Amino acid sequence: MTVARILAEKGRSVVTVEPQRNLAEAIHLLAEKRIGAVVVCETGGTLRGILSERDIMRALAEKGAAALDALVHEHMTASVTTCTRETGVEEVMQLMTQGRFRHVPVLEDGHLAGLISIGDVVKRRIEAVEAEHRAMRDYITMA
Repeated sequence: MTVARILAEKGRSVVTVEPQRNLAEAIHLLAEKRIGAVVVCETGGTLRGILSERDIMRALAEKGAAALDALVHEHMTASVTTCTRETGVEEVMQLMTQGRFRHVPVLEDGHLAGLISIGDVVKRRIEAVEAEHRAMRDYITMA
């Protein structure tokens, strides 16, 4: 299974924030959308980074409440691992495990085309295992 299939099922919309917004605005966006990360993009859609709950916690630990006024670009993860629509789910799972992150932006021709989360990957993996289990049970029952 590829990332393209996950995006076809879940949709390609991505919540983004501009790098010059402050952390308080980003936190409100995360809470409003009930998500764990936002992709940081320039107005034209150029990927600049990703801001996760973990990044925000580090900022708060370092600066306290003053971090809320800090700009997103000061605390985002700028070095972002990305994938394409053709990337396999197993590869994305491996990237997430090795990099210890939970969100991977999907790029298509250099532009943001979606976002894959660990929840998306786990859901598809569970579906695949259940399908294999059903197939094996059906095979054994027929034998």
